[in-house]
Amino acid sequence: MPRWLIGTQPLAMESKLKRGSVYWVNLDPTQGSEIKKVRPCVLVGASPLNQARRTVLVVPLSRSAETRPPITVRVRCMAQEVSAVCDQIRAINKTRLSAWIEEMSKEDLESISKALKQVLALS
Repeated sequence: MPRWLIGTQPLAMESKLKRGSVYWVNLDPTQGSEIKKVRPCVLVGASPLNQARRTVLVVPLSRSAETRPPITVRVRCMAQEVSAVCDQIRAINKTRLSAWIEEMSKEDLESISKALKQVLALS
């Protein structure tokens, strides 16, 4: 088992596709400055849509991104401080999801939601 999958659970697709769930996601192939490789991503779409559609909305998480709200905000994932890269939000096919990691805290999910409102000019 690859080191990055240790502590994760196999994908039980429809039962956990809820807003705030964190999954390992294969973001390749990419183009230009899009964030790439297999990394944790948090589902930010509405849970009913996550379950009904073939795609989900995700925000990638990064250990190396500098915190620059609202573009990147600090959150916790796998007992580490990481950055949610909110300007890299994207729709992905569910086949890119490889393993469930954990549920994000309500506070961290709220921080991401506030940042997305600013990044997407929704407020």
